[in-house]
Amino acid sequence: MEGVIGLAILQGESLVTEIRGLDAKGSGQAVVWRENELGNAKKLKLTIPRTLPGEKVRVTVDQPEKRRRKALPDEILKAHPERVVPMCPHFDRCGGCVWQHWAYEGQLKQKTAHVKEAIATQGFDPALVRDTIGMDNPWHYRNKMEFTFAPDGSLGLHEQGNFRKVIPLETCLIAGKEMVDGAMEVAAWVKEHGLKGYDKDAHEGLLRHLMVRQSFATGEMMLALFATKAPDEELAEAARDLAARITGKFPQVKSLLWLENTDWADRTQAEKTHVLSGRDFIYDEMGGYRYRIWFDTFFQTNPVQAQKLVDLALEMGRPEKTEKMIDLFCGVGTFSLPFADRVGELAGIEIVETSIESAKRNAKDNGISNTYFLAKDARKGIDEVLESFGNPELLLLDPPRSGAGGKVMRKIGRAKPARIVYVSCNPDTFATDIKELEPFGYKLTAVQPVDLFPHTVHVECVAHLVLDV
Repeated sequence: MEGVIGLAILQGESLVTEIRGLDAKGSGQAVVWRENELGNAKKLKLTIPRTLPGEKVRVTVDQPEKRRRKALPDEILKAHPERVVPMCPHFDRCGGCVWQHWAYEGQLKQKTAHVKEAIATQGFDPALVRDTIGMDNPWHYRNKMEFTFAPDGSLGLHEQGNFRKVIPLETCLIAGKEMVDGAMEVAAWVKEHGLKGYDKDAHEGLLRHLMVRQSFATGEMMLALFATKAPDEELAEAARDLAARITGKFPQVKSLLWLENTDWADRTQAEKTHVLSGRDFIYDEMGGYRYRIWFDTFFQTNPVQAQKLVDLALEMGRPEKTEKMIDLFCGVGTFSLPFADRVGELAGIEIVETSIESAKRNAKDNGISNTYFLAKDARKGIDEVLESFGNPELLLLDPPRSGAGGKVMRKIGRAKPARIVYVSCNPDTFATDIKELEPFGYKLTAVQPVDLFPHTVHVECVAHLVLDV
């Protein structure tokens, strides 16, 4: 075994190793070499959460003879200089904020490096990537949270790597403070009434999820309870008590919903909506525009940083009143409305019909009349819009994490908008997408990462491309 690089010290099942990098989920990656029964060197790849690059750690590994294993650190023997003590009492178990042990400036540097690496892999100049824009206060930034009920009725968050186990809720340092208070009140109500949560294995029980949304601009809050039964008959009294408690203690709750969901799939969906108090939506605002938010509306969960995304998109896009514009994957019109005020005509395309209806309503609510919204998938939608609308001077796209895909990007390339603004929530799919534009003469001019999810691996980007003619 002499001369094997990265040889670990073996102490039974205890291994000492060094963290060489991070995986896509933000966990440390290490390689150790062990002797098999024949005396040959064998590689063991380890995934070690809650560790940082360069750290020397001791772990206990079950079945170390395997090729890949996951293990938690027993001891940090040599700590990263940016390691900090996590603030949340749930950090060791919760699957949400995987980087709370990393100083915030270090997180931002890592996110910048990730974006640079992603575009460099596709042959673009990493110098085009600016430093990631962080938050002044990277806590209590989320305006939406989804909590889960355990079978015993306790309310909390999923344990890291174990969606069958729920950590009881004491606090959440990334959710709005009033949202946590509202959730705690619901948890107390459940306990007092002796209600049971949903058992995912047995497919029985009452309460499944609690969604909490709040606009930091208007203060309006939504509490949406997902249950397998309607709030009537034996549940009518409990439902009335919930409404009385919430309206009495939280006047900012303008929407208290009881949503029926009998599907086996573990998603926050509803077959029937019961309004226990208020209306079935809340109002939110961003950049002076008002939006109606329903329980299933996609809206940026970090409004402070989302506004920076919009401002960057406007700055890069340079919209003109004489121009036509396409907003691809437009959602409820988060980018459409501020751009529509600055261009001649705007066409928004989105596959989710409810989002398109919301976009139409939001445009009307804000007195915007130069928009056309189409409920279609991106590929077919582009064709239809180009035929009726003509070729745009400006195109913005904000695709899901999976990216727009080659076929959509090539359709964009053939449409030849003079400028493209690409808003991305995944640097890797962003890089492969924009590579598709090169044969059409597009040049990448700038990439600005923005941190919408502090203490997680995720990073957003706004990028600018021009047709180089």
